[in-house]
Amino acid sequence: MTTKHQIIVVGCGGMANVWLDYVEQRDNAEIIGLVDLNKELAQKKADQRSLQVPIFTDLATAITETGANLVFDVTIPAAHKQIVTTALEAGCNVFGEKPMAESLDDALEVTKIAERTGKTYGVMQNRRYLKEIRSLRHFIENNTLGNVHTLNVDFYLGPHFGGFREQMEHPLIVDMAIHTFDQARYISNSNAISVYCHEYNPSGSWYNGNASAICIFEMEDGSVFTFRGSWAAEGLRTSWNGDWRIIGTKGTAKWDGFDHLTTETVKNPDNTSFFKETEKSTISNFWTGGEEHTGCLDEMFAALEENREAETDCHDNIHSMKMVFAAVESARKGEKVYL
Repeated sequence: MTTKHQIIVVGCGGMANVWLDYVEQRDNAEIIGLVDLNKELAQKKADQRSLQVPIFTDLATAITETGANLVFDVTIPAAHKQIVTTALEAGCNVFGEKPMAESLDDALEVTKIAERTGKTYGVMQNRRYLKEIRSLRHFIENNTLGNVHTLNVDFYLGPHFGGFREQMEHPLIVDMAIHTFDQARYISNSNAISVYCHEYNPSGSWYNGNASAICIFEMEDGSVFTFRGSWAAEGLRTSWNGDWRIIGTKGTAKWDGFDHLTTETVKNPDNTSFFKETEKSTISNFWTGGEEHTGCLDEMFAALEENREAETDCHDNIHSMKMVFAAVESARKGEKVYL
């Protein structure tokens, strides 16, 4: 008998459409309620999507009246802790947008609530679900690069968001780097144990807080991950996924963050010449699953139905959150911080 997922969506802004689109393609899931503090916005979303469902401004009431068993949290970051806590305490599983919370203490608290209630809290990390990064991870797992010891990424963009991001104290690290740090954990299959971060706001920046940062992470497998990034960099933009170089004992792989995956590996490791002969190749696509939100939601639903933790379950994602807040702490203290 198929599992029936009866879903309430909390937060009816533009991002909700991505989650609603996904549910439409699942035979065993349905939307049974919408929640937003702005009732008119929720009703407008229902009308746009031809959803004949009740509208609420309070999640607890919505769960009680609909009997939902799954909540999609598509609210702003400041609301995540409250929404997730309410849903878990009411007996619902939760799939939500990143970040888990606005502080590490809050993220740890909701993780403990998930444990106590025995419910699932899956966190959206859509940038793990691109065919390029999945293929890169597969390539590394096959030991083609040997022992990976260095991961570098450059992230340089100049987005003029306006709004809250330009007022944040740590816009790049807190709002964006969770994606990149999570990707580093995924590529290396390792968690960070320390970080030194230098933040700064470059001349000409339109941000009030520090829009640029350089971070050096030590990973538990002995590798080093470096991040250089800016949200106030005009010209020669990188991908939103960054520009990656991964170095191992047998060679190097590069990913431009778009669709270009290349590698150069040593042909004969026993060769004693000054520069060893190498051969270049492209990394073939390994991934046949969904990408972006679809891929991550596919995994979260599969894990829920198989009674296991999803790849981006809160118990895993907390390690990416720790990287973010440790980087902020390091920047404030001007010293290396251990996670």
